[in-house]
Amino acid sequence: MFGRNAVYELLKAHKRTVNKIMISKTARGNTISEIISIAKQKGIAVHSVPPEKLDKFSQQSQGIAAEVSPIVYLDILDLIKKAKQSPKSLLVILDGIEDPHNLGAIIRNCVAFGADGVIIPKWRAVSVNETASKSSAGAIEHIPISKVSNLNQAITLLKDNNFWIAGAENGSQTLGTIDLPFPLAVIIGSEGFGLHDLTKKNCDYLISISQKNTISSLNASCASAVILYELFKIRR
Repeated sequence: MFGRNAVYELLKAHKRTVNKIMISKTARGNTISEIISIAKQKGIAVHSVPPEKLDKFSQQSQGIAAEVSPIVYLDILDLIKKAKQSPKSLLVILDGIEDPHNLGAIIRNCVAFGADGVIIPKWRAVSVNETASKSSAGAIEHIPISKVSNLNQAITLLKDNNFWIAGAENGSQTLGTIDLPFPLAVIIGSEGFGLHDLTKKNCDYLISISQKNTISSLNASCASAVILYELFKIRR
């Protein structure tokens, strides 16, 4: 894992095993000092290394890298059970997001606006990797994520557990004019194609964002921010 905020949030979250941290000899700043302090408290080895050693792994390391255990995906049933502990449960389903930067940004939005979990497909979509983690600024450490083999089977399972399904679809009913019920799962479609046809058919609602017609639509991460903010105002 690379990046100052990503490593900092990793240490704060206490969710994954950190074997060691490598910090460039030229790295400075408050976040670096905080990371070193937390690592010492946890007994994690910190190695001071030449900057070129980190450059071999990533040109965007920001002078720090952590050797960490893989992210643990939560079983879909466990995610549903955990989410339903919230008074107005909200899950976010990602339908074919392929850009790890978008994935990281959307997960960051989910954490910022209080979503209870994220569901991603196992196939034809990006998984949580180092780029997504860095793009989320470490937010992936603070929200449960489930990876499912079949997205539409997961939607059926959500419906069986009394979740309503709302898909983000440009040109549909405008968000804010619909009284969306909870518990709710919102689906964000892929960058180029939006929602898959079968996914769209399985939605109880199709929602869009009110905007001028200067551009066709917002990208997936920007759209998710607007939608999640509007739902945040309803849920708080």
